[in-house]
Amino acid sequence: MLHGVVMSGGSGTRFWPMSRQARPKQFLKFGRERTLLQSTADRCQPLIDPQRVWVVTNAVQAVETRRQLEGVPPRQVLVEPTGRNTAPCVGLAALHLVRQDPDAIMVVMPADHSIQDGDKFRGALEQAVHLVEENPQRLVLFGVPPTYPATGFGYIEQGDELHAGSFQVASFREKPDHDTASEYLHSGHYLWNCGIFVWRAQTILDAIEKYEPELFAGLQPIAAAIGTPAEDEVLARDFPHLKSISIDYAVLERASDVCVVRAPFDWDDVGSWEAVPRAQGEDADGNTIVGSFCGVDTRGCIVHSTDNHLIATVDVEDLLIVHTPDATLVTRRGDEQAP
Repeated sequence: MLHGVVMSGGSGTRFWPMSRQARPKQFLKFGRERTLLQSTADRCQPLIDPQRVWVVTNAVQAVETRRQLEGVPPRQVLVEPTGRNTAPCVGLAALHLVRQDPDAIMVVMPADHSIQDGDKFRGALEQAVHLVEENPQRLVLFGVPPTYPATGFGYIEQGDELHAGSFQVASFREKPDHDTASEYLHSGHYLWNCGIFVWRAQTILDAIEKYEPELFAGLQPIAAAIGTPAEDEVLARDFPHLKSISIDYAVLERASDVCVVRAPFDWDDVGSWEAVPRAQGEDADGNTIVGSFCGVDTRGCIVHSTDNHLIATVDVEDLLIVHTPDATLVTRRGDEQAP
């Protein structure tokens, strides 16, 4: 049976002042009806009922996570004592899944990405599940066709085609420089690695055991304690000592049977305020507005206001202006993460 695993953490720094440590970007709506976290769970339905959704988060964000995802059983919000990167995160979720469903297939999704077309996402997800059912040892990734020479993403090189829209992975490429990214873009053989994965829970645990035996050994006391009175104590004791490593480095770049589904949907990792115009669009003056705003001779700005607070501008361009009840940010676009 198919289960959804949502990786939901983050420090809340990239979208300050809207985003804070206790309320990072996945809890925000960015002018829409649902938060990024809620949208991640929503787009899996009806393929994955909320009763089969699992979320891995941290103690600071666990209460808000449970509040936003009312249909998800509270016990399926797994709380990491400390962040240890994605391999321990995936391993922890897989331990719980195989205990409940030994044949579980899991789709692993970041909580803070934007995907516009739910139908296309579900179609691609069904294709990925078919690949796993065809060969239970397969590890499946989603790859997004690049639309510009991004230097902030990892890339996947397509190998032999398996079915229409799915390929063996020929290689993984690190974040490239601009010239290399341009080559990848124009070649048509490279995809952005968007960090969405599909595989059997037992298969990924077997792969962790094979490629990262120390990490696998560290997970075993946690596995043995699941469902016992000592579960929280063992997790708090042992999880912080697990090796901090991504699932890409730990397994995917070493495994042999890795394939990629070419994503047919629009995707954005919502990595900075510059993602808002891509999702919301711009007016005739190149402005992206969320909230109350009055602009005169204002061009190329991103303006985000809350609580009906009016922001007014005159004769400005290329600014980012974000108002919250307790803080306001005004900076040049692109400089919002500067020290």
